[in-house]
Amino acid sequence: MFKIAEASEKDIPAIVEIARKTWWDAYSEILDPAQIRYMLDAIYDPATLGAQIVNGAQIYLLLTADGQHQAFAAFGKRSEDSGVYKIHKLYVLPHNQRMGYGQALVDEIQARLRQLQVRILDLNVNRHNSARSFYEKLGFRVIREEDVPVGPYWMNDYVMRLEW
Repeated sequence: MFKIAEASEKDIPAIVEIARKTWWDAYSEILDPAQIRYMLDAIYDPATLGAQIVNGAQIYLLLTADGQHQAFAAFGKRSEDSGVYKIHKLYVLPHNQRMGYGQALVDEIQARLRQLQVRILDLNVNRHNSARSFYEKLGFRVIREEDVPVGPYWMNDYVMRLEW
């Protein structure tokens, strides 16, 4: 059995730990190690995460099973279109993938968005990331390609959308 709860500042160490454990597994075959290190340090800086949580820019959800943090997601409004929300982050510890945790997090995000009368959810996924097929099984479809600068690096992504 698992539970999903909204994360607070006290949960930042758990979020950082999950990110560090999942990124190497998810990206080591498609990104240079220096890029992975840079992006982890930039995106998962505790002060940055704290600011996102406090100002509500991103809502973090933390999934716990057997008393241990297993996965997290973060979502918020797409900055360029307030009628569209975006999953900014979704990571499940590698040894817990295919247990339904990722789908449970997406389901929770959808339930929260339904309460806000929001019907469109986007996300970015690296064009070489096998997670694309997971998102397609949930009903997301590719709507465009997007290259996103992160410091001196680029993320070469698909933008995927789910409408209901």
